[in-house]
Amino acid sequence: MANSLYNREQLAGAIYIINKHAKTAPDNEFLYKLKKAALMKMIEGGLANKVGLQSVPNPKFSRRQSAVLITCGEFHFHLPPTREEIKELQHLGEPDPDYRNPKVRLGLKAAKHILQEYTGIKQSESGRPLPESSSRAMTTKSTFQKQEPKKYPPASGRRNQKPAPSRHRSWFDQ
Repeated sequence: MANSLYNREQLAGAIYIINKHAKTAPDNEFLYKLKKAALMKMIEGGLANKVGLQSVPNPKFSRRQSAVLITCGEFHFHLPPTREEIKELQHLGEPDPDYRNPKVRLGLKAAKHILQEYTGIKQSESGRPLPESSSRAMTTKSTFQKQEPKKYPPASGRRNQKPAPSRHRSWFDQ
């Protein structure tokens, strides 16, 4: 089966690449979902271990937060903790600032392929969830009514507009 095709180091390297790209990707929801599913399956299969809780170096809203430290061979990963994990796991304090995961030379496409085969999770063709306005909503009577043309502000007023909110989500926002 697909589980026996990859060893621990290959899976950990693929998770490392997915995690690295997810931190800067504008639409990273699927990447974090894939990372979490792969780590959970590796923990169930005995390929990875939950070590304990560690403090998050830059907590959101300046609150103290913790993350679950998961080791997989020489690699260390973090996931948001569940309530049970907060109660069960020992708090290890701050992460070691000198520790770095080993370097991996693997493309994002190959890493996705490895983890999708391992977990069985597939990405939609567009790569993101369908928008809220589905095709059913487009066939309503309102689409057949005459719509007003959009009015744009004068060019001088555009400079003062605020940028659109970012769709970027970190692993801790989940």
